[in-house]
Amino acid sequence: MSIMKLTASTMAIAALSTTAAVARDNVQVAGSSTVLPYASIVAEVFGENFDFPTPVIESGGSSAGLKRFCEGVGENTIDIANASRAMRDTEVEACAAAGVEEIIEVRIGYDGIVFASDIDGNSFEYTPEDWYKALAAEHFIDGELTPNTFTNWSEVNPDLPDQPIQAFIPGTKHGTREVFEEKVILAGCEEGGYMQAMLDSGVDEDTAEEKCMAIRTDGRSVDIDGDYTETLARINADANGIGVFGLSFYENNTDKLQVATMSDVTPSTETIASGEYPVSRPLYFYIKKAHIGVVPGVKEFAEFFISDDMAGPDGPLAEYGLVSDPELATVQDTVANETPMSGS
Repeated sequence: MSIMKLTASTMAIAALSTTAAVARDNVQVAGSSTVLPYASIVAEVFGENFDFPTPVIESGGSSAGLKRFCEGVGENTIDIANASRAMRDTEVEACAAAGVEEIIEVRIGYDGIVFASDIDGNSFEYTPEDWYKALAAEHFIDGELTPNTFTNWSEVNPDLPDQPIQAFIPGTKHGTREVFEEKVILAGCEEGGYMQAMLDSGVDEDTAEEKCMAIRTDGRSVDIDGDYTETLARINADANGIGVFGLSFYENNTDKLQVATMSDVTPSTETIASGEYPVSRPLYFYIKKAHIGVVPGVKEFAEFFISDDMAGPDGPLAEYGLVSDPELATVQDTVANETPMSGS
């Protein structure tokens, strides 16, 4: 008689199969604060329209969510991790060591933001350095940090229009603030050599990044914690205003807004999804395959999340700023077939 070798993963899955349905009946998700608003929208609609409890969605950041995800399989571990970056090899290895051996990677779409102004106003061609110089609280000049005194875009860059700096940017609670800070402000600080100058002067890297991304508070930049309609209203009230929007919102308001280029690239679904447009990144969630069919609703929630109705170009996630994945059908097949990522 052959004896099956019971690995830690096998035993954990067996334990999960016999206890999870009793222990809890809702999907548990944690991770990226950028993906959080999208996941929360899906969870709410899912809970209202399916025969499953509303999934529990927690934030905490991509790294923290993936760490929880890799704690193992079983009722006390989460089912899905949201991430604003791809899972690292070290994380896949940590998962495997804890018995999480089959992971399904799901790209939900792209996070892309555009810079738009009044349809009848000046047109703009920006670089990240322009935005850093316009909005940074301080500039590193001659070996020291000095307050930002620029009041006009032409002071930032003589090739830009003679127009007062008035920016309406995502507030700190908004899902797109992180990509704005990292892909525009920090990138501009690095692009202009200011980050390196701070490092060369002895400033540690964490402090230098913090100083790069600190936004001025003198009224030239205004945080918008509401949705994009509030940003549009601000521009309607101030023709000098430059707003930060999700691509789809801009595309639905081309009669009121004109969009700027960034590093000579015009934002579009194609340039954002390809990565050519610099202010974009893919967003993901990761499914623990061992929990599918055991914790009720895991696969159903995942399939609903990336359905055409939710993640398609005309779905509610696009209205909130998600750029729909041109290869969404392939992603849907991955979930339907429960295909794990290579190496997991």
